[in-house]
Order: sequence, then C-alpha cells, then structure tokens
Amino acid sequence: MFYFTKTPALLKSLYKSCIWDLSPAAGAVYLTFDDGPHPTATPYALDTLKRYDAKGTFFCIGKNVVEYPDIYQRILSEGHRTGNHTHNHLNGWKTGNDVYVQNIQQAAEYIRSDLFRPPYGRISPFQIRLLKKDYRIIMWDVLSGDFDTAITGKECLENVLFKLRPGSIVVFHDSAKAWDRMEYTLPRVLEHCRKQGWKVEAIP
Repeated sequence: MFYFTKTPALLKSLYKSCIWDLSPAAGAVYLTFDDGPHPTATPYALDTLKRYDAKGTFFCIGKNVVEYPDIYQRILSEGHRTGNHTHNHLNGWKTGNDVYVQNIQQAAEYIRSDLFRPPYGRISPFQIRLLKKDYRIIMWDVLSGDFDTAITGKECLENVLFKLRPGSIVVFHDSAKAWDRMEYTLPRVLEHCRKQGWKVEAIP
C-alpha cells in the first residue's frame, strides 16, 4: 500500500483552499482522529488525551454518531472538537456531487461543526467549491499510517515522529482496523510532544 506519510508541497499547492497545516508560531501540534466514534478506540483516545492534558479533533462519520451518541457527547463534553467526515465514509472521487453533498448534509444533522475532512482525502475541486462556503476543509501534513495492517506500531510511531513539527496536523483513526497501531502510537506521540514542550490542541 503506497501513501505519503508527509504531504508533498505540490499536493498542497494544487488544493490551496484546503487546510494542510497551521502556523508553527503557537508551538502546538494538532492530532486528529477519523472514522469514529468507535466503542473501544474512541474512549481509549479520549482517556489518553486526558492523561496528557491534550485536546484533539475528531472527524466523525454520521452513522457512527447515530450508533454511539454517548461517546460523541463525551468528545464534546471533554473539550475536544468534532468535524464532519460524511455520513457513510464516501469517496468523493467515486461519488456524484449531489449524492456526496447530500451525504455530508445528512451527517450534519448529528455533527454541528464547520470542519470537514473528506474520507481518504479524496475530493474533487468542484466538490471543494460546493462545500467551502459552509466548511473549512481540513487535510493533514502527517499521516500516521495506523490504518495500514502491514506495518507495526513501532513503524507507525516512526512515521509520525520523523515528520512531526509545530503546526503539524496529524491523522490517526479511532477505528477497529487501526486499533493495534493507534493504541501503541498515541501515548508515545503525546509523550514526545511533552518532552519537546509542544502543546497538543484541537484545531481552532
């Protein structure tokens, strides 16, 4: 499976209206979690963030919010941010524009947020134009690879630590598929940030 763990500058330049990273001036990094809520992975992420006095941003799938409303409310009540990740984890490249926007609107009935992240990072320029009046489209500059079952937790950790800088937006997944690697990597990334003196904050 091929993917960039550090987003190339060319890709950022092609999709300039999306947010790939934030200013390093605040001395903060921004950990994000896709595809939840999940009954095991999301509470673990929340417990771990709490231990380090850290905040995250959770890009939730609408149907999962419907299934686990208490976990979704816990995300909000503990001071984290949430974002829309479509209702059914749709790939924008493979979905008609009307269906795609309607699916996002369906998720918005349960997820009150002006943040949106396209599943797989796949979204067309036209879909961006349709959405940007209502949403800030949040991408990333560091991809942990925790979804990749061919790598170990240690390799996942190395993917993050080698690329992580103040201002970085990092992708984890609070999902069954990513669980083994996310469980290993998240506390070690938070410990690294603490040692570096970097804050871990939700996307403002």
